[in-house]
Formats: sequence, structure tokens, C-alpha cells
Amino acid sequence: MKNDSFLKACRREPVSFTPVWMMRQAGRYMKEYQAIRAKVDFLTLCKTPDLAAKATLLPVDLMEVDVAILFSDILIPVEAMGMEVVFTEHKGPQFPRPIRDEDGVRNLINPVIEEKTGFVFEAIKILKKELADRVPLIGFSGAPYTLATYMIEGETSRNFNSIKKWIYRSPDQLHKLLEKITVTVTDYVRAQIDAGAEAIQFFDTWAGALSADEYREFSAPYLRRIIASIRRPGVPVISYVNGGGLFLDQMVESGADVISLDWRVDLKSTREKYGKRVALQGNLDPCALYADPAVIRREVRKVLEKFGNGSGHIFNLGHGILPDTPVENALAMIRAVHEESVRFHQ
Repeated sequence: MKNDSFLKACRREPVSFTPVWMMRQAGRYMKEYQAIRAKVDFLTLCKTPDLAAKATLLPVDLMEVDVAILFSDILIPVEAMGMEVVFTEHKGPQFPRPIRDEDGVRNLINPVIEEKTGFVFEAIKILKKELADRVPLIGFSGAPYTLATYMIEGETSRNFNSIKKWIYRSPDQLHKLLEKITVTVTDYVRAQIDAGAEAIQFFDTWAGALSADEYREFSAPYLRRIIASIRRPGVPVISYVNGGGLFLDQMVESGADVISLDWRVDLKSTREKYGKRVALQGNLDPCALYADPAVIRREVRKVLEKFGNGSGHIFNLGHGILPDTPVENALAMIRAVHEESVRFHQ
């Protein structure tokens, strides 16, 4: 592979610079992506392999990132389980008929994943040809708790009161739902690896709303099972929880090779505690990209200095890039990482 810095960093092997990519790196901040989206709705884009591959390649071709991440959505496997998902421009994903009771859980299916989500694996196969070993390709999935949150809440939530009711009133039913999701996600991610994905990231975005005890019961064991089931030599696994600083011990115990950190976590102390066990990814505040290039470079330097010398760091934002980010600022960050990080690898 021409640029395997990302995979080496995941394995904490020596690299000549810190690799960098961005969550949501193919997105609305790019006019080239907007041109694709102007022709199709979001779900159609996800389900059309040629278009999904084209979107995936945009940051690789135009932004100098060190890894591609499949253009898709974390809710694709949920739809495959029999739930209707509607994507709206301003409110995000919505479920017209969210799960409200035991019947809702019982009616979910564990599909033959290749039949229901074959477009994802076809996109990966196209990308493998188009990337031609320039950079690795990351596949991904939502983690079970986050997917359950969407399925029960019916949309993005502020207070998560619907799923919290299940935690306190119907924990057994919630576990049954998480079990079903775990089976589907395991099949889904295995198939991505079979199709050619060279790394996997799990997004447990909404688990940050849990207490430490709740995370231990309703999130950690399911992700740990999935990681153990999909483990392949040479395919690193990344775990991301937005607001997950409280759960770092459990995240490290999950079996993930890389822990992705949001901007609220101190990178220096986290490396001191966990750096001999896992690689770390992150963790610039996405809002830093609203600044001018000189300030962006300063903030990049701060993150690099927090991690310090040596490998085991993948530079990323602490969350997805924001839609109104100037594209030239994102490029300024990437170039600053490449240029400023060299001295930490000599």
C-alpha cells in the first residue's frame, strides 16, 4: 500500500508522520459532495454503490487525507431489520413507527445481511478498485446501544427519555433488543471486512448519555462481543463514544485497537494511562476549523504536543466535521498535521 500510515498507527508501529482523517469527511462542507446530493436524496446516495463510492473518494482525491471511510449511514442495518427510516434535511433520521413495546422487539428480523445491504458491500468492492492501494478503507457501523436509541426514540433526542424509560422500567426488553441488534451488526461488519474493508469503526454516539453503570450493562458487553466475533488479523477496530471520557477503562477493555476521543478528553493523560494498550484517535474540537489557518495550525500543534513523541496516534476531530466548515480550513488542518507532526516521529 502506498500510504499505510493509518494502519501502522493503529498498530502503534513507527510512522514518519501522524496520519489524519475526519469523521464525516465526505459531507456537506464540500461543494463536490453537494453536487452529488443535488441529484439524489441521502438514502438513495447510500444505496447506490457507484455514487457512494464517488462520495467516499472525494476527500481522498481532494483533501489529502490518509484513509478513506465508506460513505454510508449507521442506520442502514436497522432498516435491514425491518424498520422504516426516513431521512429529512433538517431533522435528520426519523422512524415513523419507533419501537414502543415487546411486540416491536419481537417483530424485528435478523436478516440475511448480504440480501438486505448488498449495496454496501458492492460499494466497498468498487472502492477497493478505485483506491488501488493508495490509502486504506474504513468500514463502520453504529454500536448496538446507539442503534437502539434511534429505534426507541424515533429520532435524534436531547434527553433520551424514551430509552431511559426502558432502562428503568423494562431492562429485560432492552437487553432483548440489544441482543437482536448485536447479531445483525456482527453479520454486517463481517461482510464489510469480507468485501475488503481494512479497518472498522464503531460509533456509539449516544452512549455518552449513560452513567458509568448503565454503560457497563447496556453498551460495553454488546460491543465487546461484536469485536471478539469479527476479529481478523490486520484489521484494526476503532471505538468511538461521543462524551465517552467517563468510560475509557471499559472502552479499552472492549478489545478495540484504537480508542477515538472527543475534544473533552485530555490526550496527554489518556496516553499515559492507556497508550501501551491501545492507539488513540482525535481529538481537535470541530469548531477550531472556523478559525483562520494560523490559529488552526496552533491548535493542531497543541493536540500533537499533548500526544507527544512516537506512534499510536491518528489525528482526527473530536466529532464529525460541521457542515458550514470552510473547505480550505479543513485542508489547512490536514496540511498542518502532516507538516507539524514530522518532528514527533524522528
